[in-house]
Amino acid sequence: MLSSQTNKRIGQAMHDYSMLSDGDQVLVAVSGGIDSLVLTWLLKYWLKKAPVHYGLTAVHIDMGLWREEMAAANPVVEVQKQMEKTGLTLHIEKSLPLIDDERNCFSCSKLRRKQLFELASRFKCNKIAFGHHKDDLLETLFLNMLYSGNISTMVPKQELFDGRLTVIRPLAYIEKQEVAAIAGEIGLHAVNTLCPLAGDTRREQVRKMLHDIYGQIPRAKASLFASMKNVREGYML
Repeated sequence: MLSSQTNKRIGQAMHDYSMLSDGDQVLVAVSGGIDSLVLTWLLKYWLKKAPVHYGLTAVHIDMGLWREEMAAANPVVEVQKQMEKTGLTLHIEKSLPLIDDERNCFSCSKLRRKQLFELASRFKCNKIAFGHHKDDLLETLFLNMLYSGNISTMVPKQELFDGRLTVIRPLAYIEKQEVAAIAGEIGLHAVNTLCPLAGDTRREQVRKMLHDIYGQIPRAKASLFASMKNVREGYML
């Protein structure tokens, strides 16, 4: 189900950053997007062949946006249906309350991340796995440069709280189209979000900009990604 090249790059990312160790308990953050669903399936699949044994706990945070009078299907139910294909039980957690004045992508993401940290503690997990891939890392790099005035991105592995909790991103070396190809092979489908801000964000703007750059400059994506490992500090302000 995984192409040899895709499988190799996922394995390389796990190896380069020593993402998994024997006895790890991993909380998988399942949003319902195709990336997190594929990640869940992948980590379950790798249990069969990994040289280490680790535990998996999949968690979905219900943002409470669905109402019975809506024509759209309940996204929580739809995420559960997709998760059945991975063979892993899904834990549903209600979102922490968000103040109306703070209803924006940044505040929502920050609150959800805080809740995931708390859930990791409750489920006795020492690692949290996110489905961010190569394109996400590149988009974050440009988001931070354009809007925050710094050069940084999401890293494949990040230790938090003096090493008590570690964030890992096993898909960091593969592209979004490769994630979609895996999903197609195993029959996974993304669950549509009911968030009114979806598709109208700074990240979407950056994504479109990068798409244009990739179309105009051959190998631009590979070069940009390589640059994040090749920072010449002596030539930075």
